[in-house]
Amino acid sequence: MNEDLSDELKFERLERKPPIHLWSPNLSGDIDILIKRDGSWWHDGAKINRKPLVKFFAGLLRREVDGEYYLVTPEEKWRITVELLPLMVIGLKKSNCSRVPCLNAVLNTDEIVPINSRYKIQQSVGTGGIASIVLWNGLSGFFNRSSWYELVNLCDDNFFIHSYGERFKLY
Repeated sequence: MNEDLSDELKFERLERKPPIHLWSPNLSGDIDILIKRDGSWWHDGAKINRKPLVKFFAGLLRREVDGEYYLVTPEEKWRITVELLPLMVIGLKKSNCSRVPCLNAVLNTDEIVPINSRYKIQQSVGTGGIASIVLWNGLSGFFNRSSWYELVNLCDDNFFIHSYGERFKLY
């Protein structure tokens, strides 16, 4: 399959996530799930090593206006703990589309997210100013060390990243 077509299909899947923004269950309580600073997920003190389970939970995760993170279903809402940010950019995919550079962030959940006007690069407040990408449902994903260096290497002389016709300033 053509790589650009494969990426387009992955982008379409981003739009088909569960509609958790429409779900409004009452708080069920706190659940002992922790997302550590290194992006690893833990439950009851044990690391969750099954990537499909992490991906499933990540698809039900949202951050609300109170700044807290919740796993949400139509009937339940469980507060979890996140040390830094819930998702992590582990790599970048570069391509040219319509003669402009196009960068796509590869998340630790295997999702590929276009760095564009919807999914922007920002300096995250409350995380020591590390770079992150704005995602869906109030979530963000931080750039791990290697993806950050990769991003910096793509900057122009004024520390701007160009992607999908947009400019993002790196500090």
